[in-house]
Amino acid sequence: MDEMAKYGSMETTQGASPSVLLVIPVFNEGKAVYANLQVIAAAATGIEPECSLQMLIVDDGSTDGTVKELARYCSDEKRARWIGFTRNFGKESAIHAGLDHADADAVIVMDSDLQHPPELIPQMVALWKKGLPVVEAWKSGRGKESFASRIFAAAFYALFGYFSGLDLRGQSDFKLLDRRVVLEYRRLSERRRFFRGLVQWLNYPSARLPFVVPPRAAGQTSWGRWRLLRYALGNLTSFSALPLQLISWMGVLTLAVGFVIGSISLYKKWAGVALDGFTTVILLIVFASGVLMLSLGIIGHYLAKIYEELKLRPHYVLKDIFPGLEERR
Repeated sequence: MDEMAKYGSMETTQGASPSVLLVIPVFNEGKAVYANLQVIAAAATGIEPECSLQMLIVDDGSTDGTVKELARYCSDEKRARWIGFTRNFGKESAIHAGLDHADADAVIVMDSDLQHPPELIPQMVALWKKGLPVVEAWKSGRGKESFASRIFAAAFYALFGYFSGLDLRGQSDFKLLDRRVVLEYRRLSERRRFFRGLVQWLNYPSARLPFVVPPRAAGQTSWGRWRLLRYALGNLTSFSALPLQLISWMGVLTLAVGFVIGSISLYKKWAGVALDGFTTVILLIVFASGVLMLSLGIIGHYLAKIYEELKLRPHYVLKDIFPGLEERR
């Protein structure tokens, strides 16, 4: 309650009817997106009339019938609007675009596949109105997920916490952000973004609402194992330079192993018991070469990230802009 008192009550600072915007990224969800958006809107209507509700759907370059369904939905639902990308830029860019075009007292980011339970929206808004600038939906259970996926997720969060010092276990992209948090998020200048990590890094006072991940309403996820691995590696190195520092320790380890092997070889030589052949030399070369190649790979990864940042390309390119929206990047 001390934190709430510090940040004040939204009922007194924003007036009797604060505005809440739902930002919903979508990609190739044409078969279910209309029905799912109806479910989300029905659940979110519970915040009215105390708050005014708006919806902004961001199409991440869908190639199926998603755009047609979004146009139909926004025609039927006057509280909804949508923007679309020229191609698939990724979920992080879609979230960024939604926050760029957000003009509300609070913004709720959520998926459209109903794996982020929309019934939590009124509870999130209630906590926000008490003065909390961030309200996070926290995964108390990961639902029906394979054992390999659970191990992968546990390993990622453990490594991310060790590298960055930020604990993201159970975190999701289902979050409510106060306007001031959104403005601070926009100020971050990096090109590669990790939404839940950056919100955690901003370190505003927050509350957590637990939920168990329900099954997808329809379709399958577009996140394959290889794509998830690349995404995880990119996020790990975006928040920490520790892998670069580990290269120095690998160099020390290589030097120590080489010193030990060299000392043993010299001792056997002086003792007259040295064996013919190059086994020791070959093992030392293989070990040193492996460490060098791994080190070069880590350095190359960071150089590639620097290269991407220096190009200063936009996070996304808009194809369809709902009337009245100004393009920002």
